Amino acid sequence: MSETWQCSAVLSGEQRLEVLNLLNRTEAELGREAMDEGRRRIVVHGWPGELWLKYEHGVLTQFAVVNGIKHVTVEMCGGGFDPELLAAVLERHAVIDWWTRGLNRSDQGHEIRTLQLLELRLPVASVGVPEGAVLRSFEPGHDEEAWLTQNNAAFADHPEQGAWSRVDLDERTNEPWFDPSGFLLLEIAGQLAASCWTKVHELHPDRFGEIYVVSVDPAFQGQGLGKVMVTQGLAALRKKGVGEAVLFVDESNTGARKLYESLGFKLRREDRLLRFAR
Repeated sequence: MSETWQCSAVLSGEQRLEVLNLLNRTEAELGREAMDEGRRRIVVHGWPGELWLKYEHGVLTQFAVVNGIKHVTVEMCGGGFDPELLAAVLERHAVIDWWTRGLNRSDQGHEIRTLQLLELRLPVASVGVPEGAVLRSFEPGHDEEAWLTQNNAAFADHPEQGAWSRVDLDERTNEPWFDPSGFLLLEIAGQLAASCWTKVHELHPDRFGEIYVVSVDPAFQGQGLGKVMVTQGLAALRKKGVGEAVLFVDESNTGARKLYESLGFKLRREDRLLRFAR
């Protein structure tokens, strides 16, 4: 018989291993990430949070993370949905947002956002850097504040990428996967105009690449720099022997979707954010 969900503010050493094993098994079964990178990092580093676990006959069968500020966000290992967990979380929070990964549209909750995962086979033709502009790699210890200013300005209205702090950036640049050679910056007249941060998923069986973050400062938008940076990022991935690249884009971002489609990106998966209230 299944036990009910239980909540913990911090995982014990044994629980961390159980959760990491569950995440790894789920990723092997699905052939994709089991959980958003930021929420997985909570487990990897043993950080406190609102952590939900479910056991059957003493064996961990499911795990979920609840985090966020304005509205708390729920994500289960594997990106599924569980009415029992929903009821338990709603006892603690009046409004919650729930990520479902790759599931069909549901009559559960109110859909407030759809995130598309696009994929592309490499190589693709690169767009050249504008005359007078300088394309270079990110320099740790030197470029952090300039990049945060440029990126936060570009994503001022974005729910996740528009308010990065130095802590947010440092957490990622201190991860084992971080490679500054794949973090490209474009300077025009001495000002950081655009950037493209790429990531190679070295431990995945297919060793694919990702356009992790791409942004153009509002003062330089409308000049085609988005296409320049995406194609330069794809070229950087190809130089590392990567044969396939992916990226996430909001379904509502028609301009970005049009750009990616023009480069040959195809839809692989849709993730949906559902809102629930008491």
